[in-house]
Amino acid sequence: MEEKKKGAERTQRAVRDEFWTDERVHGFLSVQPPEGIPADYHILQKAYRGMLPDAFERFVPFFIEAGHDINVQLEDGSNFLDHVLRHRKSVEYARVLREAGAVASS
Repeated sequence: MEEKKKGAERTQRAVRDEFWTDERVHGFLSVQPPEGIPADYHILQKAYRGMLPDAFERFVPFFIEAGHDINVQLEDGSNFLDHVLRHRKSVEYARVLREAGAVASS
């Protein structure tokens, strides 16, 4: 049995120079949410976690063109921009969301 990895041993190396095709970026539009999470919120969350800012910037217009809601809210009234603004390294993501019409709920 293999010993469980700890800390930095369990993380993958970041790939920073990889180009994301439009097809790959579009792939995030079909992500299915777990029960209780709005689909649009989950799609944004997966894209945010999986993409660097440049790919996220290309993704957001596809998200909107597909009829998704950039200001989708959770049951507590918070939206995805609220979530992003809590992270100190999210400035570029927040800019992209705001330029697409996202407005913080608080």
